[in-house]
Amino acid sequence: MGRTKTICFCNNKGGSGKSTSCSNIGYAMSLLGYRVLLIDGDMQLNLSLSFFDEDDVLEMAKGERNLYMAVKNGRDLQDYIVPTPYENLDIIPSSTLMSSIEYELFAKWQREFILKKALRSVRESEKYDVILIDAPPTLGGWVMNILCASDKMIIPVESSPWGLFGLANMFEFLGGAKEIAPELELMGIAITKVDERKNYFRQTVETLRELEDVKVFENYIHVDSAIEWAQDDSSPVLVYKKSSRSAKEYYELAKEVIALCQ
Repeated sequence: MGRTKTICFCNNKGGSGKSTSCSNIGYAMSLLGYRVLLIDGDMQLNLSLSFFDEDDVLEMAKGERNLYMAVKNGRDLQDYIVPTPYENLDIIPSSTLMSSIEYELFAKWQREFILKKALRSVRESEKYDVILIDAPPTLGGWVMNILCASDKMIIPVESSPWGLFGLANMFEFLGGAKEIAPELELMGIAITKVDERKNYFRQTVETLRELEDVKVFENYIHVDSAIEWAQDDSSPVLVYKKSSRSAKEYYELAKEVIALCQ
């Protein structure tokens, strides 16, 4: 794969499957032998909850070893990495205090690049093949930070009547980010929560494939109760039920993402 790649999962619409996709693609990559660092950039803590139970996540969120404390204090992220229960997979957990991150960034010098600077030594160490960042469902200074720290972006889009709502705003925001981080690229759109019995699935696919210069990943993620049960178990779906449809789909989607990183 070469030097460390940083990929963020962004969509300003909630419920698109960002955290689920970030966690499961990250775990699948680790199964494929890649060294993966996950960064939970959302105050909702969903990425952290994908690997640890609620008590552990809340303890990390209230402590000193989380993303909020690193950004607030201008610290190197190397010191905030926590191992997950799985080989080749580490995480920097989030905090509920991330709700005030915009305030913390406001007075900082070159505030759009705070996260990029904090990640520099991690990237330069090449300890990880890939860094995956879960962004909150907003558009603002913190998400701009995440985009400026990334090489590529994946937009998960829910296959529903409202799934495309706000996508134009996301593209406009991406365009603004590229003005100050021209190396940033849109890797593609991942369609989630698919139910092929519904007409709007076909409409979603047709609409997205009509977009100019935008890749839509070949592997879709179907609606699957195994995902919800895995979330309840604080584990990736590939751990909770390896034989499930969604586990196989995330495994194939991870391979598709890896191919685009080569």
